[in-house]
Amino acid sequence: GNIMLVEVDNTAVLLTPSIATQCGFSMKHDQFGNALIYISLQNCFSQNVEDKTFTTALQLHLHGNQFVKGELHQVVETCQYNAWASREVICDYNYMEKQPVDLGFRATTVVFFTPEGEKPMSVADAQRRGYGIRNTPTRLVLRSPMMAPETYMQQVCSVFLTQKTITWYLPRQMDPMISSGQFKLLEVHFGINGQRLNPLELQARGYSVALNDFYVITELPIGGVGGYYKSHIQDDKYYVSYMIEPMLELLWTEDATNEQTRYKVLFHIATHLVPQPLELIDKTVPGEMTFKMVLGHFAVDVALINITFPAEVLSMADCSVRGFNILEHMSPNSSMKVFTLEVPFSDPAVLKQAGDGVTIFSLHLTFGLMLMDELEFFSYNAHLEAVVQNIVPPSVSGGCDKENFYVLVKYGSRGYNFQTLVGKRLMTPSLAQHYDYMENGTHFSFVVPFSSPDVAVEAIQSSFIKGRLDVILNNPETNSEIQEFSVACNFLSTLTECFPNGTMTALALKLESVPSLNPSKLTLEDPSCGPVFSNDRYAFFVFTVNSCGTKRKFMSNAMLYENEISLPDEDLAKKDPNSKEPEYDLKVSCVYDIDTNQAVAFNTRPRRSEPYAENSKGQLQVVMRLAMDESYSKFQSTEDYPIAKYLQQPLYFEVELLKSTNPLVSLELENCWATKGERTSQPRWNLIINGCPNPVDPYQVVFHPVWADARVRYPSHFKRFEVKMFAFAEGEEDLNAKIFVHCDVVICDAKNPLGGVCGKQCSKTKEMIRGEFEIEQRSWICGLGSGPNLILKLITACRCQT
Repeated sequence: GNIMLVEVDNTAVLLTPSIATQCGFSMKHDQFGNALIYISLQNCFSQNVEDKTFTTALQLHLHGNQFVKGELHQVVETCQYNAWASREVICDYNYMEKQPVDLGFRATTVVFFTPEGEKPMSVADAQRRGYGIRNTPTRLVLRSPMMAPETYMQQVCSVFLTQKTITWYLPRQMDPMISSGQFKLLEVHFGINGQRLNPLELQARGYSVALNDFYVITELPIGGVGGYYKSHIQDDKYYVSYMIEPMLELLWTEDATNEQTRYKVLFHIATHLVPQPLELIDKTVPGEMTFKMVLGHFAVDVALINITFPAEVLSMADCSVRGFNILEHMSPNSSMKVFTLEVPFSDPAVLKQAGDGVTIFSLHLTFGLMLMDELEFFSYNAHLEAVVQNIVPPSVSGGCDKENFYVLVKYGSRGYNFQTLVGKRLMTPSLAQHYDYMENGTHFSFVVPFSSPDVAVEAIQSSFIKGRLDVILNNPETNSEIQEFSVACNFLSTLTECFPNGTMTALALKLESVPSLNPSKLTLEDPSCGPVFSNDRYAFFVFTVNSCGTKRKFMSNAMLYENEISLPDEDLAKKDPNSKEPEYDLKVSCVYDIDTNQAVAFNTRPRRSEPYAENSKGQLQVVMRLAMDESYSKFQSTEDYPIAKYLQQPLYFEVELLKSTNPLVSLELENCWATKGERTSQPRWNLIINGCPNPVDPYQVVFHPVWADARVRYPSHFKRFEVKMFAFAEGEEDLNAKIFVHCDVVICDAKNPLGGVCGKQCSKTKEMIRGEFEIEQRSWICGLGSGPNLILKLITACRCQT
């Protein structure tokens, strides 16, 4: 609420309703409860400068529960106006004002013309009866309260309503204001809330103004811009009416005097009350686990105050703290609004009931609402229910023994989509085959050896290694984690071996806590003693007790030899000083008894003959195949060749030693290369050189491990490698030319290492064999063999070299 005070000579004058009508003040409220104050330029308290400049000072005293007691606001407004007509008439909703030209006479008597006759009255008496009469420099101002005793009613305008339109009829000639038949209408202006609108604004808002012989006809759309809906509560039911205050301004002349009359009327129109049944729209999607609802439609003068649940009443602030999402939206193409509310199923206000394979969620609530301008309260009750299928997510469990991790994954609810990550790798069909994957309708299981690259090494002790396997179940659609499972176990392992001839071997494993470690850079105490083999997971050392900086200590009955595996000083100096990784330091030792005696017995007999070597004949055969994919389960047949392949498409080769049942014999690839024809033709591109990938090849050969299965009895008799498809860049037609792949192979004895390809390790190239800690030393025993040529547009050939 508010009270207006007008400042006159530094004194505040309280504007009562009678003073307001006598002096030209009116006030109303908009749809939001804001006060709109209208003031006549010629009000009783304005500072008038030659009827051109008008200044009025107001003090607004605010009161009500929402305002601080005694709060004042001062407003000073100055307006310019000099387009005076000979006679100005303004009709506001609480007073009428007329301003004829003042010819310099002083008014002493006012005569009121009523249906009962003339009523003369002195100016002083008229002012005492609530009329406003004053002279200004050029005007005479007459103001009458709308409900003055001398006021009488005459029906001159009418309003017709339909469901969508308001039609206002105002006479063109305002009798008895017109005293002559020589009437000429000069201008017609239309506006809203006292503000004129131009023709473009009229068209944009859907208003229309037309004239006929008798009326100015105005059509206004109900619900259009410029008006507003007002809320009403009757018998606990919600109603709305449409409010709008159009303005018509007419300018005319009479006779030949050319004196003009400006007539302006502000006409407040309110439609009948229309029932507005409230509706709650349930937009809940059960799978989202949140109640979502829309309540409407309301006029803008309605506020949502609180929400009552079965056990509590929450204000809007309480609801926000609770995590409820409450918003207010204006409806599209409408001046009405709705409230939206979201309540999670997990909130205590939501009731839960278990059913047959489902959970029923229900919510009872009452919306507490208020009409802002009248501070009138009302409510709306609602009940929502949602049925959710019980969803059991997949789960993972597992354990380990002395050698392997065992993992069990349960599927959960039918149709639950997920993918499995082992370590950091996705469980592909190839990886599943490698890990002995088994599956039935409710779960699947797999076995991961401790030596797998997917196992993280957490710690190394003298007698065991602590390893950890991480298994993650992911939702591929949202890329969100469903469950993470980790199992850590200690595996008995001897990382150091001591041989009677004084040879020591040591295996240094890369720890998870030192991810940047390059095992090939590790050395013994003597920096010149590096690993004989290394990859990105471990380094293997072979040395004697009297070399590589090994220290010797004498004990009572034994000799202790100690060494240490670490990074050399020059590599430690290159390490980032801000790195929080610990330094890698692994101590290795061997103990030899001093006073141990061994008894050896032997007999002699004369040699019967000189030793000799007996020659014999046998046949070995080597065959090369092209697999369909990396699982190496299906192969191209001879009839398929030549086969077209795209550039960079992987080719999966398998080379097998046939007609051998000796598990100690191994097949090794010495050299593999590609040509455009025979094995000796040019150009030639090397794929494998001396058993290792070509170091200058930008797409190096990738070796695949071979595991025993129903087809592979002896894995050492097989070699598998992957090559990216390429073409010789010589001429425009080379992309359609055939490519031949050739290999030289060597047959080795694993128990008698003699060097060469049989014992060669590729420490400075990509890892040749994945997922193995064992170090295999192969000797050089050659056999003879030959295999058929396989044509693939590309043609593969095999040759066994002595």
